[in-house]
Amino acid sequence: MASDAGLQPIARSPLYEQVVERLREFIDTQRLQPGDRLMSERELAERLGVSRTSVRQALTALRVMGFVEIRHGDGVYLLRAPGDVIPNLASEIVGSEVDHPMIWEVREGIEVQAARLAARRRSDADVAAMREALDLMETAIAGGDDGILEDRRFHHAIVAAAGNPLLRQLTDQLADLIDRTSEASLTHVGRPPISLKRHRAILAAIERQDEAAAAEQMRRHVTTSAERGA
Repeated sequence: MASDAGLQPIARSPLYEQVVERLREFIDTQRLQPGDRLMSERELAERLGVSRTSVRQALTALRVMGFVEIRHGDGVYLLRAPGDVIPNLASEIVGSEVDHPMIWEVREGIEVQAARLAARRRSDADVAAMREALDLMETAIAGGDDGILEDRRFHHAIVAAAGNPLLRQLTDQLADLIDRTSEASLTHVGRPPISLKRHRAILAAIERQDEAAAAEQMRRHVTTSAERGA
């Protein structure tokens, strides 16, 4: 059975939904794989500091979502890989309005860190890929297009340059949400040229390997887009 390290008690009496989130975090941090058995219902209740009823409700919710299998008399087994947890969380807000603040908050966290790491680790080939994406975006905008595909290509190049497989996986899993906000931004009148200018500033910081500047330029880009209702 997996170690209980990383599973922290809940300080106050929670709703079962909070127990679900803690269990999701535990599954992820412990890198549990399909087929692994979780600790017993009693042990989970003790570790989390909640009633067995709350744990039972949480496990039932995870079973309904397809994450675990409850084998009566045997235990609770994980059915889906840890990486599948994140898309499920994203799907909970995918039907919400495109510019939901949660989406922009997540984008800021992911993309600012990606820009910082890209500035630290980028290769000449990475810089060339980013520059090509922006040149294509400039051409598209000049031709009356909004540059959505080229914008996406630029951001993907940054994530690739960051050299962090987990960050890349997370970005891929949230691609639908990220793409929807980008599309909303770039379809606003006058927005594409502004976005291109911001992108050029981000690229310049990454090219000179200025981590702080790259992160700050990306932060400004994301927050400005959010403030504009983009």
